Amino acid sequence: MCVFCASSESVDAVYREAATDLGRRMGRLGIDLVYGGASIGLMGCVARGVHEFGGRVTGVLPEFFKSKDIEYGEADELIVTRDMRERKAVMDHKSDGFITLPGGIGTLEEAMEILSMKQLKLTRKPLVFINTCNFYDGLIANLQEMVDLKFAKQKTMDLFAVRPDAETALQYIQEYQPPEIPSKWL
Repeated sequence: MCVFCASSESVDAVYREAATDLGRRMGRLGIDLVYGGASIGLMGCVARGVHEFGGRVTGVLPEFFKSKDIEYGEADELIVTRDMRERKAVMDHKSDGFITLPGGIGTLEEAMEILSMKQLKLTRKPLVFINTCNFYDGLIANLQEMVDLKFAKQKTMDLFAVRPDAETALQYIQEYQPPEIPSKWL
């Protein structure tokens, strides 16, 4: 499972706890983690949580991050890519679905690329947002406004799920059935 999330060390403890909970639950369920490869922020919390329960961690880190000394050295596999675009392609290729915890611009960009790929029928993998402390309410409202103003179809809202916590997000992933999506252009 690929997890997109923050690398910030400055976020409130509630977000770190949610990330650790996700990692622990994935580890207990035997779900391997594919993620951005950092030891800091929510990224490090998820990876350490997976490892606590014997799960496997694959980090995918762009080469220019190596000089920042933020890699998760305990990763079972650390893949170093040329750049961010290759990083996303590797993470997509190595995962069966996507979970998005709260994060910044990079997290949002990664999740929106998957959402766009789903809309274009380039992937049928699940995408779920963990809405810790209602973090994604504004994004969901913006997506609904796109639908309301006819910039996107109502079925766009079926391309992802929003869940309040790790338990229900993982349940969604385990029960996932890809929806039928009409053509974007018709």
